[in-house]
Amino acid sequence: MAKDDVKFSINLDSPIAVYVQIENLVQFAMASGKLAPGDTLPSVRDMSAMLEINPNTVTKAYRDLELMQLVHTRRGVGVTVSKAAPGLCKKRIHTMVKAHLRDAVAECVASGISAADIKKGAKEAIDSKASPYEV
Repeated sequence: MAKDDVKFSINLDSPIAVYVQIENLVQFAMASGKLAPGDTLPSVRDMSAMLEINPNTVTKAYRDLELMQLVHTRRGVGVTVSKAAPGLCKKRIHTMVKAHLRDAVAECVASGISAADIKKGAKEAIDSKASPYEV
C-alpha cells in the first residue's frame, strides 16, 4: 500500500494539467523515497475520490507512469512502484525542479526583487513544508 506520509493534492487553478500534477506527485514521492519499489498506489477509484476528479484523469496519469516504466499495473493487485522507479525518477525530477527554481529566481531578479528577499522567500518556502500543488 502507499505509505501514509505521501500526500496527494492537486490545484485545479494551476496551468499544469491535473494528470501531469498526479504524475509529478508520484514521481516526487519516488525520488524522495516516500514510495519504494513494491509499494501500491491508491486505486483509480480511491485517488479520484481523494482528489475529487474524474477517474479517467487518474487512469491517464497511471498509464503515463506505466509507459515511463515507473509503475506496473496488475489486475487484482493494483498499481505498484517498479524496481527501477527511484533511480529513473531521481535524476529526471531533480533536473526538472532545478530548472523551475532557476526560472523562478530569474523572474525575481528580472522584476527587481533583491537577493536578500529571494533568499528569505526561499527559506520561508522550505520552512512551510508545503506540498506541491497544494492550494
